[in-house]
Amino acid sequence: MDIYGFYKGEVFGAYEFLGAHPDKEGTVFRTYAPNASKVSLIGDFSEWEDIPMEKILDGNFYKVSCPKAKEGMRYKYRIYDRNGNFIDHCDPYGFGMEVRPGTCSVIRSIESYRFTDKDWLSKRTDCRDKPMNIYEVHLGSWRRKPDSQRLKTDDESELTGNEIIDAEGWYTYSEIADELISYVREYGYNFIEFMPLSEHPCDESWGYQITGFFSPTSRYGTPAQLMELVDKCHNAGIGVIVDFVPVHFAVDHYALTEFDGTRLYEFPDDEAAYNEWGSRNFMHSKGEVRSFIQSAADYWLSVYHMDGLRMDAIRNMIYWNGQEYRGENRTAIDFLKSMNSGLKARHPSAIIAAEDSSSYPKVTAPVFDGGLGFDYKWDLGWMHDTLEYFQSAPMYRTRDYHKLTFSMLYFYNEHFILPLSHDEVVHGKATVAQKMNGQYPDKFPQARALYMYMTVHPGKKLNFMGSEFAQLREWDEKREQDWDMLKYPLHDSFREYIRKLNHIYLENSALHYDFDPTNFMWEDCNSADRCIFAIRRKSADGDILAILNFSDWYQSDYSVNIGTDCKPELLLDSDDQLYSGRTPHGKTKYNFSDGKLKTSIPPFSGQLYFLGRK
Repeated sequence: MDIYGFYKGEVFGAYEFLGAHPDKEGTVFRTYAPNASKVSLIGDFSEWEDIPMEKILDGNFYKVSCPKAKEGMRYKYRIYDRNGNFIDHCDPYGFGMEVRPGTCSVIRSIESYRFTDKDWLSKRTDCRDKPMNIYEVHLGSWRRKPDSQRLKTDDESELTGNEIIDAEGWYTYSEIADELISYVREYGYNFIEFMPLSEHPCDESWGYQITGFFSPTSRYGTPAQLMELVDKCHNAGIGVIVDFVPVHFAVDHYALTEFDGTRLYEFPDDEAAYNEWGSRNFMHSKGEVRSFIQSAADYWLSVYHMDGLRMDAIRNMIYWNGQEYRGENRTAIDFLKSMNSGLKARHPSAIIAAEDSSSYPKVTAPVFDGGLGFDYKWDLGWMHDTLEYFQSAPMYRTRDYHKLTFSMLYFYNEHFILPLSHDEVVHGKATVAQKMNGQYPDKFPQARALYMYMTVHPGKKLNFMGSEFAQLREWDEKREQDWDMLKYPLHDSFREYIRKLNHIYLENSALHYDFDPTNFMWEDCNSADRCIFAIRRKSADGDILAILNFSDWYQSDYSVNIGTDCKPELLLDSDDQLYSGRTPHGKTKYNFSDGKLKTSIPPFSGQLYFLGRK
């Protein structure tokens, strides 16, 4: 490793040198602890007795080779501070950890699995002019094993390792792969986005409070099993994105916190060190911290062949603790630019997306053009405005009509993903379907219309698991999705509707050229009194037209001028009885003459047309 580059924050492969590296003769351990008085290795292979580590290089690094240390064994570093006191820490660069509540690192090989996705990687793109329909998944609560396959216990605190996995009913990465991939393909998604897979001590943190940035969580198995899952996704034509947290880390003292007896990774003062989540902020001005974070980012892309990273809480890097009034955090902004440039140089076709709630400019512009260098940014403004509109009573929708046109006033400032994510279905916010105004029967047609609007609006798409069948219970990381709801026709038909809509999105190029201003046209955004919108997406292969009625009354004889050079073909009516609507299948009323499409459109519904060339 380039030590000078490490201190300057220029290294992207620090994990190739630091951490535990098994070989035929045992395992080589290296760690960075510049302020420690001494460091020892302890583990299963030493009966947890100290094995002194020697200082190497400039004296800030420690190394030991241990012939008895084999893959699967647990270990920690015993870090002695300058007063002779010690704390046992897991390995900051460790490739595995034991199942919670255990806190030890585990020796894992990251070179044993052989990928078979060479063809996928050679053809991979960042999808600027291709469809990107993302199914967001929390792996531990998508599905869980039935009770008959779980370990029965009254006191999980007495369990360890695989006993905990069996009691919780978690599937391993390998076990869940085929079913998840089959489901995603069938229902029209071409990307899976996993919530953080880095090791974390608390299930309730959903993976955002990390203790092992290089350790895939052991809840679901080994690194090789995760590689198998990604490999299978690629061979099935599914891209994989993983959440990545470059802002903060867990406060647990066995991990990064005060690692060498000092605040090595975090700020020295509490005001800057802690954030709104109670975790510790990385000090992005330090070169070794920069090398750590960007090496972790490269690790997921290089070692696990991930197709992209969704970087969490970028607002908290742009502004001090996310608070705009405190000013820009210039060192963190410079780091983002440097890291993104380096990642794109190493992985040109990988996707780097920002979850950023600020209005900071040029988040997705190239660094050479003054931007932050992300490929995409979540459009949280679109999400908030859209959901607020559908939450409002129909009588107020004429007043709020332009909440749905506002997004196109700023859309071309960035490259956006439209997210209906996990954040919108927890903490008392209600699920997407629940948010729809009115009583139970009224929620489904409105949700169908909402998703049609989302599909035809420019921007890549993201939908959280369970929303595709209109789950009405808020997401709980301790439970699998309510799959038994599919025995009810409203939910089963809603999923079929989403499946049809998703495949229309994947199959029509007009819906893919999101960032070309000539691709989008409001055919009608001036019918506030009727709460009707008409959106056209253009392509040489044929246009797509959506007519959307968000009012609560039936509107007959609505017409829109689409020109005489095309011929409309109905692709989907959200009010079709196939999807629990009221319009008999195949009986949607519309006609076309003299360049005008005339239709009758029921309340809370949308119609999607393909406009073929004559």
